[in-house]
Amino acid sequence: VQLVESGGGWVPPGGSLRLSCAAAGFPFSTYPMNWYRQGPEKARDWVATIFSTGSNTAYADSVKGRFTISRDNGKNTVYLQMNSLKPEDTAVYYCNTNYRSRDYWGQGAQVAVSS
Repeated sequence: VQLVESGGGWVPPGGSLRLSCAAAGFPFSTYPMNWYRQGPEKARDWVATIFSTGSNTAYADSVKGRFTISRDNGKNTVYLQMNSLKPEDTAVYYCNTNYRSRDYWGQGAQVAVSS
């Protein structure tokens, strides 16, 4: 299983970024996908989940209404559109899936929100 994130960077408060996670090595279209994040000196926290068909999603309260998770099963890719970014959104963002009872993680994408 391989998960590769891209799209991180620096944005000012109120800005937007879109993260992508390209997946390989498992039947992507049949598995839920998750985004997590880990801020400086913080635990890794769940951000959002999208189920296999893409019709069902769930969000942490801290990002609800600002972030949107989506997936393209034809491209084996999951996305996280982040709008109205705040300094407290600064973190390394990780793509995740649980395949055959094992958690897999990408290498992470750094997002920095500051003025």
